[in-house]
Amino acid sequence: MNSKTKQQPKMEIPEKKESLSTMIQTPQTQGTISSDKTKETKQVHLTLQGKGGVGKSFISALLVQHLRNKNQPVLAIDTDPVNATLAGYKAFNAKRLELIEGGSLIERNFDKLVEQVIAEDTNFVVDNGAASFIPLSYYIAENDAINVIVEHGKNVTIHTVITGGQAMKDTLVGFASLVDQIPGTVDLVVWLNEFFGDIVADGKTFEEMNVYQSNKQRVKGIIRIPRQTSSTFGEDVKQMMDRKLTFDEVAQSPEFGLMAKSRLAKVRKTIFDQLAIVL
Repeated sequence: MNSKTKQQPKMEIPEKKESLSTMIQTPQTQGTISSDKTKETKQVHLTLQGKGGVGKSFISALLVQHLRNKNQPVLAIDTDPVNATLAGYKAFNAKRLELIEGGSLIERNFDKLVEQVIAEDTNFVVDNGAASFIPLSYYIAENDAINVIVEHGKNVTIHTVITGGQAMKDTLVGFASLVDQIPGTVDLVVWLNEFFGDIVADGKTFEEMNVYQSNKQRVKGIIRIPRQTSSTFGEDVKQMMDRKLTFDEVAQSPEFGLMAKSRLAKVRKTIFDQLAIVL
């Protein structure tokens, strides 16, 4: 008895779509998040802004804590030759890059930073002071330092700060300068620090200003440090920073009251939730 073999219908396998960048917007943060970056790739976070006293070290400290909260290894580097704020956090065991020799800033010492970033298999957070901003910017441009790091298998993200109050104009100029100097392949994250006042000029928010509209394709994400009551939230943050304490240390410290701990926990959640989206 002859039998015919039935042919099974062919299964059509859908073509895999190319990964697209997704624009994520929430009330507190917005940014372009690329889905094609591997989790294994180590990250190098540089905090850069030519204006001093705008919260760069606070942002660097937040980045270190965020990475540790994700159980990711991280090495903190303080390159500020004047105010080594990040190096003052005992919990970070931060390393200080000495840039001053005989009263003069030695740009060649930045070589040590780049070589360490390339050599060590860990994430980095590098806090740069206003005093060394211009020398580091020239060094990065002249030596193509960021592309050298990227070519050795690490992703580089530059964080810059825009603040309200009297320093707003200077920080906006610093943002525009960074966009012109850094390679287009580097991620740029903008932090809006409203601690000193609302970031509004001529009735326009930062996202509506020409300086952002002209460069928004370069910005990976925006993180907002919201303005809150200075005598409560503001004072709590100031006390935490002055004592060089992390959020975890504050939670265990008898020097902070119940309400202060509650307010700082809220600050932590507000910022870390945004970091989880942008980074």
